[in-house]
Amino acid sequence: MALTLQTPLYATISSSSSSSSSAASSSSSSTTRSSSFSFLRSTPPPTLIFNFNNNSFPRIRASSTDTVITELDAVSSFSEIVPDTVIFDDFQKFPPTAATVSSSLILGICGLPDTIFRNAVEMALADSECYGLEDNARLSCFAAKALVNIGSDMTKLVPGRVSTEVDARLAYDTPGIIRKVHDLLKLYNDSNVPHDRLLFKIPATWQGIEAARLLESEGIQTHLTFVYSFAQAAAAAQAGASVIQIFVGRVRDWARNHSDDKEIESAKLNGEDPGLALVTKAYNYIHKYGHKSKLMAAAVRNKQDLFSLLGVDYIIAPLKVLQSLKESVASPDEKYSFVRRLSPQSAGRYVFSDEELIKWDQMSLANAMGPAAVQLLTSGLDGYADQAKRVEDLFGKIWPPPNLEMCTSLCRSRDFVSMHDRGGNGHVITALGLYTVQWRLWAGVTVGCLYGDGMHTVITAGGQGRADLRQKSKLSLLSYSFGIICSHLLHCTHHGDRSSNFK
Repeated sequence: MALTLQTPLYATISSSSSSSSSAASSSSSSTTRSSSFSFLRSTPPPTLIFNFNNNSFPRIRASSTDTVITELDAVSSFSEIVPDTVIFDDFQKFPPTAATVSSSLILGICGLPDTIFRNAVEMALADSECYGLEDNARLSCFAAKALVNIGSDMTKLVPGRVSTEVDARLAYDTPGIIRKVHDLLKLYNDSNVPHDRLLFKIPATWQGIEAARLLESEGIQTHLTFVYSFAQAAAAAQAGASVIQIFVGRVRDWARNHSDDKEIESAKLNGEDPGLALVTKAYNYIHKYGHKSKLMAAAVRNKQDLFSLLGVDYIIAPLKVLQSLKESVASPDEKYSFVRRLSPQSAGRYVFSDEELIKWDQMSLANAMGPAAVQLLTSGLDGYADQAKRVEDLFGKIWPPPNLEMCTSLCRSRDFVSMHDRGGNGHVITALGLYTVQWRLWAGVTVGCLYGDGMHTVITAGGQGRADLRQKSKLSLLSYSFGIICSHLLHCTHHGDRSSNFK
């Protein structure tokens, strides 16, 4: 998802016959969070003029060669429109400006053999730092490294921030959430990913909200999810969460089948959609009282939902809605004429009750959350926890790799090992002692090993890779196609028919 910190712009539609074009961009520094974008706006037809300020959102364009203003262009003037899609769907049509990394995404990657992120999972499973841990801790370590490897790759592909899921099984454990975020952040640091490119997605339990408050005080950006009540949204805003996510459609779906929630019944009595009303109220609270949080409306089901939310910071829209907007030419005569529904000005006029303006704590939050929020939060946590367990179960089935025990036995024996190149050029590598074991999965072969005797270090990597020969201060590269299989290593053979190459 696209999570850039930028101020919503204002747009007007007029009947002027002149034309205009604009480019929107933002820059980033070590102290100010923003991402760098440059977008070309095509010339609109004579009947439409869009005027933008200098802090406009990056917007999804139907095509850089279009000569008309589409509905997608128009709505992007008010809110940042984000494709509700995983990385595999219509990436070219609607490239994401930012992303979320989750257990669900890992499962999807493992089910798709050709995805560019498959290597990120493989390398997580090949990380020796997890090997010495007990079974459950080792699998959790693999999962964390997979999330970070994928997230690190995504930061190179999207201009905005990457939100990384925090294990939902920690939802009621504030210290546990903080430890997990610190662990993930350390892994991102090891990959040289700047902090301002990262968000950490935390369930909006009281414990999660409190964890967000403490993390934000450290300068770590948080993304609170599973917000289904005004009390949660207000408490999250008071905690200083960077992003607050509300699921519009899920609240509406619950309201259709239940009638015992005070907050939802109040919205229905006022003739309002409960999901849209919750977003509106949360937005007004954030902006009226000067909280820094950005509001994200998710589970948007149709164009009417989207039009009703124009002005909110982020709208997560399904691909079918984006496609419909992209194919429709904007017209000021339409029923929904692209009016900004949410704005700081309208927020200033909104009246809150004294009960809604309290300093939220654990007890007041529990008392204010109705059946809808409790049930939807519980359901969401159960789903996320199940996905996290499925990832660990999957990793448990494919780890350890074949021949790992044979290779570690060789490691313990510290026997003299020589690898003879079978490519015909006569090179021989010798080394004493196996220092550590590395392996790779799903790459045709499974095991690579690191040898060293103090003077020589030979790294052989399974699959498509390369090996390093370090002799004193000299670095040489051994390139090969297929690598070394551990069982073959015992027989001192090179697996593959390509010649080794030393320089």
